[in-house]
Amino acid sequence: MEPHGPGSVLFGCELTANTKSYTFQVDEEDDSDHILSLSVVCLTDGAKDECNVVEVVGRNHENQEIAVPVANLKLSCQPLLSLDNFKLQPPVTFRLAAGSGPVHLAGWHQIVHREDASFEEDDDLSEEEEELPPIMPAKK
Repeated sequence: MEPHGPGSVLFGCELTANTKSYTFQVDEEDDSDHILSLSVVCLTDGAKDECNVVEVVGRNHENQEIAVPVANLKLSCQPLLSLDNFKLQPPVTFRLAAGSGPVHLAGWHQIVHREDASFEEDDDLSEEEEELPPIMPAKK
């Protein structure tokens, strides 16, 4: 799915000295698949010239909480970082591990309804079958 396609809504949150974390989660009863694609993290108006470290807090394959730094921003040398639609599955928490911000995260919340996903998969399979050229015998 394209980041700006149907079923996508704009996402944004701000981390500050007063609001050090933000958790993105969806309703557990929702039968849709949700993907959060982060596009950019940047310092916003009022930021000091200090290191601002943003972490993503999630769970690993053993269901243990892990924190991974994804950005280290400083106003004088790195005020913005492109994350190239870095994909995450909710629930996920963003935490300002160092600095006072404000740091803004922006991206797209992609929603794929399960019946849409199975329909798209069927379409993809039929397209792949149609695109394959016939196998020709080797020339000697």
